Amino acid sequence: MSATAVSLPIPRVPVRREPLVDRPVDGSKKVLLAAPRGYCAGVDRAVVTVEKALERYGSPVYVRKQIVHNIHVVRELEDQGAIFVDEVDEVPEGAHVVFSAHGVSPAVVDAAADRGLQAIDATCPLVTKVHREAKRFARDDYQILLVGHSGHEEVEGTAGEAPGNVTIVNNPDEADTIEVDDPSKLVWLSQTTLSVDETMETVDRLRARFPDLQNPPSDDICYATQNRQVAIKKVAAEADLVIVVGSANSSNSVRLVEVALQHGAKAAYRIDYADEVRQEWLDGVSTVGITSGASVPDVLVQELMRELAQAGYRDVEEVRTAEEDLMFSLPKELRTGAHHRGGRGVAA
Repeated sequence: MSATAVSLPIPRVPVRREPLVDRPVDGSKKVLLAAPRGYCAGVDRAVVTVEKALERYGSPVYVRKQIVHNIHVVRELEDQGAIFVDEVDEVPEGAHVVFSAHGVSPAVVDAAADRGLQAIDATCPLVTKVHREAKRFARDDYQILLVGHSGHEEVEGTAGEAPGNVTIVNNPDEADTIEVDDPSKLVWLSQTTLSVDETMETVDRLRARFPDLQNPPSDDICYATQNRQVAIKKVAAEADLVIVVGSANSSNSVRLVEVALQHGAKAAYRIDYADEVRQEWLDGVSTVGITSGASVPDVLVQELMRELAQAGYRDVEEVRTAEEDLMFSLPKELRTGAHHRGGRGVAA
């Protein structure tokens, strides 16, 4: 894995076979633990939605796509009886199906209804907000420049709300070549899990070509994505190495690696599990920065810290840049008597 460039998908690094060794380095060994990190309110809501659906309706409950982009969470829910499918036509007629936190297009909703499925929508409310914006601007006959990654489930869902009006802009370079029908009726929206800096570079380049480009009514990049990027920027400036816990298909986790490299970290890697840390990553490293993507349970970060402590990194300093107390209600089908596990994020 390169320590200077990261792009989707990131291959899983070989699993380490030997325990980490406490090798001496110049200076004391230290961990800078970014905060906020890990689960956001939308992820917590989605995971609890599947758990409560299993409790209420029994196994199996089907889930279209990964409920959130984290392999550990998916495996845990599979162990509880969830069955993950790519499309709703794989779900038996009449069964319960949960739509993932990333959202779905109206075509998927209609396909589920046609099969008589009992659908439970776990779409993050912040993604739903972008869907509403897309529908509103399409009704007013605007061309929507959707800043995001083609093929990502969230982008597919948002584009599906206004398929005749949405043009996807994948990166700043595409902003220089995109064609529009009417430069006076343009608005930009974005995928919620992008790099804030790269998104604004894309928008600035679009606006240089199309001065009348309108902004969304409110910020589309979610609060959790922004908070985690702000925290890792501060950590990266002081870290020799940054380790991001998160899965390869998690856009916000991958962005954290990129942001760390852009803001001072000498090296940065993404892992799913602590046993993926390589001994050579730690050679000569005094300060390790740690964070995790918004779909990552904190137990995985704690496992990483235990591994690093074994290698001598026992001095831990939390670097907190924001407090988070946002809560989302569960889908209406599951609200009665429901509560969440993690102490935050979901209201019954």
